[in-house]
Amino acid sequence: MPYLLLIMEPHGQRAERGLAGGQEAYARMQRFGAGLQARGLLRASESLASTEQAVRLQVRDGQTRLTDGPFAETKEMVGGFFLIDCATREEAVAIARECPAAEWATVEVRELAPCYHGAVD
Repeated sequence: MPYLLLIMEPHGQRAERGLAGGQEAYARMQRFGAGLQARGLLRASESLASTEQAVRLQVRDGQTRLTDGPFAETKEMVGGFFLIDCATREEAVAIARECPAAEWATVEVRELAPCYHGAVD
């Protein structure tokens, strides 16, 4: 079953780490991803730019609304993700526990499923 590990970082944390701290954190995440790849569990992974470079889009009644980041109403941002294949939710949680980002951020584990109520038992 595919699971998405979302790395939820507090806003401002990257700047607080500084260059050397950020490079070390990134290297640890790269090693984690390489380990998942070697175990045949990794489908995809990426680090995302901070919300300062983000834009949100909504279309309502035919009108498009764009909002440039950063987004003051949010306390966290999606800093990156790992898309993995594993047999159970418990295995996905165990893998998330190994993720270095769990030490400085929140790792949210989400099963991939259709986006309507009742799709997954």
